Amino acid sequence: MKRRDFIRKGLTLSGATLLSPSVRSACNNGSSPLQSTSRIVIAHDEQVRTSTRSVDSDRVLKMLDNGLQALYDRDHPLEAWEKVVRQGEVVGLKVNCLSGRGSTHTELVEAICERLQGVGIKAGNIIIWDRFTSDLEDGGFRPMDQGDEVRCFGNDRFGFESDLEMYGSAASLVCKTLTKDCDAVINLPVLRDHSIAGVTISMKNMFGVIHNPNKYHLQVGDPYIPDVNMLPSIRRKVRLTICDAIAAQYEGGPSFMPHWRWPYNGLIIGEDPVALDYTGWQIIERKRSQMGIKSLKQAGREPTYIATAADADHGLGTNDPKRIELVKI
Repeated sequence: MKRRDFIRKGLTLSGATLLSPSVRSACNNGSSPLQSTSRIVIAHDEQVRTSTRSVDSDRVLKMLDNGLQALYDRDHPLEAWEKVVRQGEVVGLKVNCLSGRGSTHTELVEAICERLQGVGIKAGNIIIWDRFTSDLEDGGFRPMDQGDEVRCFGNDRFGFESDLEMYGSAASLVCKTLTKDCDAVINLPVLRDHSIAGVTISMKNMFGVIHNPNKYHLQVGDPYIPDVNMLPSIRRKVRLTICDAIAAQYEGGPSFMPHWRWPYNGLIIGEDPVALDYTGWQIIERKRSQMGIKSLKQAGREPTYIATAADADHGLGTNDPKRIELVKI
């Protein structure tokens, strides 16, 4: 889809002048006095599911292409991917397979692998990973770590570093897959409610790269979730989040609860994890309201960690809706 087609389709923007994500990132890190904004793209396809309720791989690829082109303002998907990775890099795809059938869709991961190879990333330099190899198998992935194929394994394959990384309340060993193997990471969470933290989307998915996530669930994960995302290896290497919202869950998470899932039929894409989590949180709140159940604040688990992640001490992104350019395609 050409840029002019996006305009013709109608972009839902929150206001300010569009800046490239790299410029916005620099601004958020204090290298420019500009009050920048963060672009978040929601790509929808109501026909992404077939009549048998399986996922149409071709439509997933098209939805991914449209989303990346809109995020980076490019006319071709490979031009967009060239803004994310460089030839010769090892790229990690951090999926979320905690809930078995409610995991990151394999069709989405396959589409990303296809596009990465299209911009010169060798198949053997792509690593699909999560906490445990058994989790990946439950999510429908095939473990593999040999030859020239895309690799796929859990943290149990190579373990964790021996020295702690620390920030604020967080002190954790980070998995060697992230620290030693990956030059860049694409975060692939699922849009889902969380029974303790309120929501588990982009930032919460990084609990899958540390050895002690069980220690960080007090107080709705605030400030633990932002502090974990401030660990140097995570902050330095995560470049992009593509949230799998093809099937989302508004209650009962993180476990797979099919009666609380609904077909959102979309992807939420952005470089700013805070803006993306804020956007996903609002989607879940709207669904909860439609279903006549309490808001997360009323339920005692409002995800206050999202605001903490945006504060001056963290600066991981913005949770101000006036500074989030929400593009819907």
